[in-house]
Amino acid sequence: MIRNKVHSLIGLATRAGKTVSGEFSVERAVKRGTACIVIVSREASDHTRKKFENMCAYYKVPIYFYGTKEELGTATGKEYRASLAVTDRGLSDAICKELANAD
Repeated sequence: MIRNKVHSLIGLATRAGKTVSGEFSVERAVKRGTACIVIVSREASDHTRKKFENMCAYYKVPIYFYGTKEELGTATGKEYRASLAVTDRGLSDAICKELANAD
């Protein structure tokens, strides 16, 4: 159930135009201060995981490792996605709450 709720919230954020996906776009959103939360696929390479961990720690953006590349892509209505950022505070808070319940 939690998995479906997280995917639904990511999809809602995407339809509202409040997500960015792909390594370059997510990095830019974090550095510009528009990213409220970053979600990286559990299948992402060690390099990608470390890069986003360090960047999010530096810019104080919450980061979660969740789902597969296919699941994140499907949630955003696109192909495979290794990373995405939500740029809306309310939606990101709801996603954080669901992800915290998943652990």
